[in-house]
Amino acid sequence: MESFDVVIVGAGAAGLMCAMAAGQRGRRVLLLEHNDQPGAKILISGGGRCNFTNLEVAPERFLSASPHFCKSALSRYTQHDFIAMVERHRIRYHEKTLGQLFCDGSARAILAMLLAECAAARVDLRTRHSVKEISRNDRFRIETDRGSFASPTLVLATGGLSIPKMGATGFAYEVARCFGLAIVEPRPGLVPLKVAGETLELCKTLAGVSADAIASCGRDSFRENILFTHRGLSGPAILQISSYWRAGETLSLNLAPSLDIEDVLADRKRTRPKAELKTVLAEVIPTRLAHALAGASTANVAIANVPDRDLSALAQRLKRWQLKPSGSEGWAKAEVTVAGIDTGALSSKTMEARAVPGLFAIGEAVDVTGWLGGYNFQWAWSSGWCAGQAV
Repeated sequence: MESFDVVIVGAGAAGLMCAMAAGQRGRRVLLLEHNDQPGAKILISGGGRCNFTNLEVAPERFLSASPHFCKSALSRYTQHDFIAMVERHRIRYHEKTLGQLFCDGSARAILAMLLAECAAARVDLRTRHSVKEISRNDRFRIETDRGSFASPTLVLATGGLSIPKMGATGFAYEVARCFGLAIVEPRPGLVPLKVAGETLELCKTLAGVSADAIASCGRDSFRENILFTHRGLSGPAILQISSYWRAGETLSLNLAPSLDIEDVLADRKRTRPKAELKTVLAEVIPTRLAHALAGASTANVAIANVPDRDLSALAQRLKRWQLKPSGSEGWAKAEVTVAGIDTGALSSKTMEARAVPGLFAIGEAVDVTGWLGGYNFQWAWSSGWCAGQAV
């Protein structure tokens, strides 16, 4: 049996960061990965360009049963710290929208940077190692299909349940439960939503149409594009609100967020009475959406001939279209896992389990979930770095 100062299970974003930080402190680190290669999610993120962080990272842009938990890690290792490393490695990047930073080239540059840092820190990275059992007496014993390892310190960095085709499993939750840590029930996040009935038929008709909108659920709302699909709704605004939405809840969509649509319709009725209703609507929303919402009976009718009460009802639908999703598209399409290992059991400074000295949990395995746009990578960097300073 080989012995190490630290064994990290999972060579994704958080695991690589933790291994790098621990190795730089002179720790003898073993990093285990069950896939053929490390950083699989890094490579597919951002359409292959890796949205590696966000300029506007703030604690309130993360979900958790303990909202304050993420503050310490995010302040100790910030987005600017990660950007500085990217710049040291001369990786060119750009801001896309809303503070989102992407590589100019390939996501492989970010993975290569992390691997180079790990190599320089003498991290022992071993892929194709599937962990079969973890136990503990005086030290942790990690049994894999390719050997046994021992360490006084174990870091769980295997992520959540999202994108199982990339190798995602509930392994971190299973180990956490074995050591008495509670789990906040995981659910898919940043995921397209499905609808049924008449709403589904409308979405099928509009599949491929994108529109600027405000998607709201309760007191939470996001303004970005929505996308109609053959199964329901997607697009950034829907993905964002999906992390807040729970089964059975109703969403509200404002399809004309920049306008007082009632005033627009009243003005056009007065100034362009002969214009068809669908033509007027197409001035403010995508043409196919305008035709669908105008309705078969009134789409070709001159706006002057549409009763005011019907225009008012149409304006209300545009401003507050209420719909109840039938569900989400599940783990296969979810970009992240909402919830996970209960942060109440962990130190917010080190990510160590208070009741199990030497056991750490980081990244997506923990009940901290960020917004779309590089926030979840930043949580991986921050939580991984903090654990790396403590192991």
